[in-house]
Amino acid sequence: MTKLTPSLLLLFIAGLPFAGLAAADEPEKPGRYIQSDSGHRLFVPGSTLEERADLGRRAHTNHLILVPDENTPRILSGPAGHSPADLRAAYALPSVGGQGVIAIIDAYDYPTAEHDLNVFAAQYGLPACTTANGCFKVVYAAGKKPAANCGWSQEAALDIEWAHAMAPNAQIVLMEAASNNLGDLFLAVSKATVLAGVTELSNSWGASEFSTEKNYDAYFRARAGIVYFASSGDIGGQTSYPAVSPYVIAVGGTTLLSLHPVTESAWSGSGGGKSKYEPRPAYQNGVQSLTGAARGVPDISAVANPATGVAVYDSTVCNKTSGWMVFGGTSVSSPVLAGIVNLADNVTPSTTTTSELTTLYSAPAVAGTDSDFRDVTSGGAGPFPARAGWDFVTGVGSSIGLSGK
Repeated sequence: MTKLTPSLLLLFIAGLPFAGLAAADEPEKPGRYIQSDSGHRLFVPGSTLEERADLGRRAHTNHLILVPDENTPRILSGPAGHSPADLRAAYALPSVGGQGVIAIIDAYDYPTAEHDLNVFAAQYGLPACTTANGCFKVVYAAGKKPAANCGWSQEAALDIEWAHAMAPNAQIVLMEAASNNLGDLFLAVSKATVLAGVTELSNSWGASEFSTEKNYDAYFRARAGIVYFASSGDIGGQTSYPAVSPYVIAVGGTTLLSLHPVTESAWSGSGGGKSKYEPRPAYQNGVQSLTGAARGVPDISAVANPATGVAVYDSTVCNKTSGWMVFGGTSVSSPVLAGIVNLADNVTPSTTTTSELTTLYSAPAVAGTDSDFRDVTSGGAGPFPARAGWDFVTGVGSSIGLSGK
């Protein structure tokens, strides 16, 4: 088995591929097993790996799958990993609530989306979320059903299930881009932006930064009344787009060490750092001593370490695996934060992501003294240590309760 640290996840596919192709219209790229720097065995789906030919052209997912041990397959007979109740306890959330629409942007078609979402909901006593009751809807951004791709189906399963887990009474729209080409994904963002009732829009995908990325920032500032979220990436200490856009809340990752008491440390795979191309926005003036003239990420964090990952159900076969799995990566933290902000019900028609970020970067939050956030001060990612106050690994820390969100 290859031994790699999270900072090396962005390697080109090499060696023997994991056996089997996706049972889907668009074959999944081969994934690979790795061992994290904490000694846990992980499977990195092909959709999460980025190749040289993808740079500036295609996005990748940000999820990783925990493999229990060398002799245990990834197919589980029932749920494992953290449950919705666990995350509600960790982040001091009520078990009911939510309003409006959370839009989830993903590529390709997820054929079993509604079925899987409701297997998950039934398992954890969440309200049914179906097309018939008006809770769930799939929209094809290009006007027709895309090809299917099982790695992106896993991503969509994680996204819709955990948005629903955090905000059980919100509606969920899964906006399916025609492919993982950046142009197709930005089209999906623009289509979701004009949907009635959308208040949060989550993007658990990303791409390594590219020189023309600022040209696409307009997709995330197109409409007041919507707050945009993006995963910071799963390469410790590295940045990705759109997380570095100044009009997006970049969500990093933590390790949820304990629920009694709640203890979090920085996850070593959490993407972050100084943007190569985006200048520092005014709301980050309070952290200028760290960021200099650049946009710094992430802004806030939630659980993402696969070793303390969350339960996900996906019946679509991918690399000979389906059913219950344990997922990690900042693909977890983005829909979780989108759901928390939805649950807080503070997004008004005049709210913008910039105004939300301005609130997030209050002086107490930046200093690590705001009771609405848990300052994460242990651990690190890449070259960056977690520290008191805002840092390049967890931002202002993780969320506590609904105030200030």
